[in-house]
Amino acid sequence: MMRRFSKLLVLCLLFLSGCDSKIDTSAKDVKLDRDVCERCKMVISDKDYNAQVVNPKDGKRYFFDDIGCALLWIDEQKIEWASVAAIYVADADTTKWIDAKAAFYTDGANSPIRFGFAAHAKAPEGEHRSFSQVVKSVLEIKEERMKARMAGTSDTMQGHMHDDQSMPHHHH
Repeated sequence: MMRRFSKLLVLCLLFLSGCDSKIDTSAKDVKLDRDVCERCKMVISDKDYNAQVVNPKDGKRYFFDDIGCALLWIDEQKIEWASVAAIYVADADTTKWIDAKAAFYTDGANSPIRFGFAAHAKAPEGEHRSFSQVVKSVLEIKEERMKARMAGTSDTMQGHMHDDQSMPHHHH
């Protein structure tokens, strides 16, 4: 009887605390092949590299197919609430959502938009980067791609730009 009562009490407290904080900034699942990347407008069909950004002021969430897209979107849209945004990224090891700002990143992943970063909840062996290092790298990659485009080079890395709709593994 007592055990049942305490369970009920916990449920009531959870319920009350839930009502109190009106805005839900927790990570929500992406509907694969339905949800679209906020920045490049491509359908998200791969759950290994997804990212989502939640505005804590209104609970509005934005989905991305690659952490690179999320970071460039924040930069390009001049998101005023960026510093307080809840940013989640898929853990490359479990595909569960983890806090992007606390994650560890490795290079060389075959991520959708070819930024190549895979996120990990636990520090992987070998070289890895912090969130702030990834932010810096993504902006540098964008810069290089812009220069390459201006110069008209057809390097394979540059071929995978956002407006190139012929990306091989996004099939419907």
